[in-house]
Amino acid sequence: MNLHEYQAKELLRAVGVPIPPGEVATTPEQAEGIARKYGKPVMVKAQVHVGGRGKAGGVKYCPTPEAAKEKASAILGMDIKGLTVEKVLVAEAADIGSEAYVGIIVDRATKKPVFMVSAAGGIDIEEVAATTPEKIHYHPVDPRYGLQPFEAMQMGFFLYSDVKQARAAAKIMQQLYQAFVANGCSLAEINPLVVTPQGEVVAVDAKMVIDDNELDRLPKVAALRDESSEEKSEVEARNANLTFIKLDGNVGCVVNGAGLAMATMDLVKYYGGEPANFLDIGGSSNPEKVVNALRIITADPNVKAILFNIFGGITRTDDVANGIVTATKQNPLKVPIVIRLTGTNEELALEILKKNGFSAMTDMDEAVQRAVQLATQSAAEAAK
Repeated sequence: MNLHEYQAKELLRAVGVPIPPGEVATTPEQAEGIARKYGKPVMVKAQVHVGGRGKAGGVKYCPTPEAAKEKASAILGMDIKGLTVEKVLVAEAADIGSEAYVGIIVDRATKKPVFMVSAAGGIDIEEVAATTPEKIHYHPVDPRYGLQPFEAMQMGFFLYSDVKQARAAAKIMQQLYQAFVANGCSLAEINPLVVTPQGEVVAVDAKMVIDDNELDRLPKVAALRDESSEEKSEVEARNANLTFIKLDGNVGCVVNGAGLAMATMDLVKYYGGEPANFLDIGGSSNPEKVVNALRIITADPNVKAILFNIFGGITRTDDVANGIVTATKQNPLKVPIVIRLTGTNEELALEILKKNGFSAMTDMDEAVQRAVQLATQSAAEAAK
């Protein structure tokens, strides 16, 4: 679960991280009022769950309250990577002497939270990682003991030669780690961590991603979810107990099991196609899951072919077949469908499909190749 910047900042403020004041506005008038209350230049920042807000024009410096109103008017309603901006954060602008990056992720290789810190912070930290990786210091934290003060100081001195600044950064990193653990994060970052001309170290931006598996034990964090800022299809899938992630391709995939789903997407790429989604219906044999899966996938206008890849173990393939039949009767397909079924009750499933005008394959490679071929043809015809 992604948090908005203003939500992440509130969680960091709660553990003592120094952050310039800021409030959320949903209208240009509210933005002007907040800026007038602060009596200082402010930043007006789009609140959407995507990166690249600044490059998209969603972050603006405003020297006056009138400018804050004008910029908020331009940003509210803006489309940034497919998401509409419905609220902005109006925060006091910080004087920036230098920028650094501090982040924590869960590293599956070490099975530990890992700090990433760099004195080359700012919006292009991804480019720094790709072109000058030596500028990023990685430090795994033993979860049994947490981040120790000496470890934080080592990272502080990696960022700053000034002792006072290194100590301030070390304290912030300990606070960041505290918030990371307390809120069930899979990622928490401050970018940029700023040193002002007066030598103060403050967090100007913040990002947090919460592990969905933590939400049951953290109801207050779960309540921060903003479905209006999420992909509509992903919200529908979650409410239907489906694991779904929307992608940018044109081959819609319906698969049972995360491993098979990943292998399916890899094969789609291998044969020259692009998957439109990750969708795992899980091990359940409930035909209603198949109905919901097809409804969500067919709502995506980019999908030019649908691929079912089902390996029946716990999942009964005849239930999947019944789900396909029910779904297509309720909403006739406008794009071709390729079905690969094998496993539990396979013969019964093939019979059900045949009676209703469908054919099915048993070879995974052949099915993926066929789906990619049909998607390519459909895309070409649509482009004419």
